[in-house]
Amino acid sequence: MEFLTSWWMYALAGFVMTFVISQSIFFLVKASARARELGISQKDINKTITSSMIFSIAPSVAILLGLVTLAKSLGIIIPWIRLSVLGAVTYELPAAVNVVSGVFGLSMGDTVSSHQVIVTVLWVMTLGIIPPLIIIPLFLKKIQSGVLSIHQRDKEWGEHFMNAMFLGMISAFLGYVLAPRISPLVEGYYISITAILTLITSALIMVICGIFVNKYKQEWLKSYAIPFAMIGSMLMAIFYTYLGVR
Repeated sequence: MEFLTSWWMYALAGFVMTFVISQSIFFLVKASARARELGISQKDINKTITSSMIFSIAPSVAILLGLVTLAKSLGIIIPWIRLSVLGAVTYELPAAVNVVSGVFGLSMGDTVSSHQVIVTVLWVMTLGIIPPLIIIPLFLKKIQSGVLSIHQRDKEWGEHFMNAMFLGMISAFLGYVLAPRISPLVEGYYISITAILTLITSALIMVICGIFVNKYKQEWLKSYAIPFAMIGSMLMAIFYTYLGVR
């Protein structure tokens, strides 16, 4: 598995990162020029750029945690490319874990020593992320028009509809947490109490952040709520395991 840390993998990652950074700089320059054409002062432009840079740090913490989780099994370069360009941490982690544990019976913390595992994980990740790349450019405008039409006809029902869609998405992840699993250390199937407690902990942290945002007008927490919830729940997961919770 030496290829995971070979020079050409680093060269590939460097090429991808150079392209992404160049693209970002290109649009930054174009946006700044357009803002000046619209009469926006350079001071306001600089303030917007600075605040955007600061608030981009918080979401990247969650991505970094996902990279660290995947790096143990897949090496650092593949997760680095996936999470920094095309993938999303809410998709990449479950996809990789399902392949590694469900197909090959390994733990995500195990060191992968088979090309078959790496190739299968990459194919699942790649094929799974393709549909949005097709749906968004072809059907996003139509979908948005449909959602807007619902809001215009009945605003209250439109809000219920969007909430229901969001809860449906969350339910997919709940099944991943609550489903029985197999472990070589336990005979038969078992329910992970640690996973359930971690989920509850993460939800409570998000609720607390929501209270501070809505009741106490701490708007800055909107960008930091997810990293706080992830880091806090991961630390508590370690604590639950230390207490002997299975």
